[in-house]
Amino acid sequence: AEKRGKRQVLVRPNSKVIIKFLQVMQKHGYIGDLEIIDDHRAGKVVVDLVGRINKCGVISPRFDVTLDGIEQLASNILPSRQFGHLVLTTPYGIM
Repeated sequence: AEKRGKRQVLVRPNSKVIIKFLQVMQKHGYIGDLEIIDDHRAGKVVVDLVGRINKCGVISPRFDVTLDGIEQLASNILPSRQFGHLVLTTPYGIM
């Protein structure tokens, strides 16, 4: 949506994981404000885009990573040492 020049995007259906992921992206300055719309169904989120996202992907299927393997995973996935962020989901939350 950012490449096409859109300023806002509607994300649906909504979940706790999606909201937490968007909050992490907002904290790092990749997106603007989030507006959560509760329609008593799956819900929707309106995201204000600021034009800083180059590429955003997901690793599927999910696989287990030990604490020792996080550095190796980050070096394999991210394009360089000083560029990009890796968001991990754990049973205790998103980091």
